[in-house]
Amino acid sequence: MLDIGFSELLLIAIIAILFLGPDKLPGALVDMAKFIKSIKKTIGDAKNSLEEEMKIAELKEEALGYKKQLDDATNELKNFKNIDFDSFANTTYETDISTESPGLTSTQVERKNELITFKKTDKATSSKGQA
Repeated sequence: MLDIGFSELLLIAIIAILFLGPDKLPGALVDMAKFIKSIKKTIGDAKNSLEEEMKIAELKEEALGYKKQLDDATNELKNFKNIDFDSFANTTYETDISTESPGLTSTQVERKNELITFKKTDKATSSKGQA
């Protein structure tokens, strides 16, 4: 960022001591630090504001894309709604539709019923068996 070497920094310090004097130099350094801090804060705020604007612009573009898709789907549904059913008046339908394919036999599978029984044991007999 700033290519200031030791000799250049020493020269700046000497000039500052000569012009400000040893009494005012610490106060001037504090004021300069506050000024630099406020500049950094202002730059950070501007950067955050620009990032928010970029995010808002991206969201806006995405919303416009969704709106276009919705408008296309709405137009398609409107076109579907405006179909003239008179063009289907000459269409005939067969009522005898075969459910079996030729060459295949249908087999019916019965469900197997299994009976499961449980025996209840007395507590007295089960405790004798465990002891």
